Amino acid sequence: MLMHISAKADYAVRALVELACDTARPLTCEAIASSQGIPFRFLKSVVGDLRRAGLVRSQRGCEGGYWLGRAAGQITLLDVVRAVDGEVITLRGEPLAALAYPGPADGLPAVWREVEQRATDLLSATTVAGLLPAAARPAAVAAPA
Repeated sequence: MLMHISAKADYAVRALVELACDTARPLTCEAIASSQGIPFRFLKSVVGDLRRAGLVRSQRGCEGGYWLGRAAGQITLLDVVRAVDGEVITLRGEPLAALAYPGPADGLPAVWREVEQRATDLLSATTVAGLLPAAARPAAVAAPA
């Protein structure tokens, strides 16, 4: 079975982990893009989605940049995927909730929904703080300033 994780979701999680590692100061998109090897223009769009979802906050100006919108231990990968992609899993771009097939294939939609549920369970159980190196975890548990 082929599962697709979007570049947006991957880049968004990597950006949040980068922000969680250094909560003392804001980070610019340029710094995150350089550190993570992410295309800058694409990252700007992803960070915009994260900001609209409240997962990051921003400050303009020469001392500006981005911080986590809440503590890394309170941001799940499910939050991130939904912020940048909407649905966890789709079939031909459509949500699985109303999917139905006729005849002998009528049991297949239940399998696809189970795959989606298991992915959702894993993503909701994994936080940005849980992805950090052990040395960076204590700072990530505290709420951002």
